[in-house]
Amino acid sequence: MANFDIFDTIEQLRGTGEAFCVATVLRTADATSAKAGGKAVITRDGQILGHLGGACVQRAVRMSAQQALVSGAPQMIRVKPSEKVVNMTDPDGVQTFKSGCPSGGTVDLLVEPYRHAPRLVIFGDGLIATALAAHGALAGFRTAIESGPEVAGDHIRFNPDQVEALGVEPQDFVVVAAQGRKDAAALNAALETSAARVSMVASRRKAETLTAKLITQGMDPSKVARLKSPAGLDIHAIDPHEIALSILAEIVMWRNSDKSTEVSHDEKLA
Repeated sequence: MANFDIFDTIEQLRGTGEAFCVATVLRTADATSAKAGGKAVITRDGQILGHLGGACVQRAVRMSAQQALVSGAPQMIRVKPSEKVVNMTDPDGVQTFKSGCPSGGTVDLLVEPYRHAPRLVIFGDGLIATALAAHGALAGFRTAIESGPEVAGDHIRFNPDQVEALGVEPQDFVVVAAQGRKDAAALNAALETSAARVSMVASRRKAETLTAKLITQGMDPSKVARLKSPAGLDIHAIDPHEIALSILAEIVMWRNSDKSTEVSHDEKLA
């Protein structure tokens, strides 16, 4: 691993937008090849880049990394000889993994997930869409907006017919702000993504008419059930920037609510 630098590796992975974990050796006891302060990256597909110790430690770290990526919360784990493991959680609350390695050592590690900021995907290129993209970027979202002449700023541009290329994930947010320009096609594409939250700048009646048509055409009603329309909180917004702020406020509320749910779930498991 000549010229290998873990921090360079972390920075490179951050640039890809892929989720990963960083594992750090906190403490070792008895004979072990792992050393306190050692770090490694665990990619989503289970690759370990760096040195943490033998196969038993690597197996435990891979399992913990998968759990951390799902929960979004860091995990402290302990790998120790099988004969010393009484329960899968030690008295100090640390999750324990059995080791069959002949070294007989114990290793404590911290596994921290890195999940990129959620993406805000916007169908449309009008005043509300472009204002929402601008506000979303300021709020820390990775913004993607339909390509159009009115679009400015450092946003990802996409063709609405090829939205699948964005790789939208459940934690991302999708807003349909086409406003009369191919609304049905945009809504269909938005609801076909994996985003858990989809909203639309439209009246409730218009949204109901469009979604009813999509269901008639064969769309799964569970996909349609994710739609929130009209998009945004009721702040008596009038101009495009105010409407964009109302939409972003609702999305921030959802994002923080989802984080709170994750924390509560982790506390129940602790």
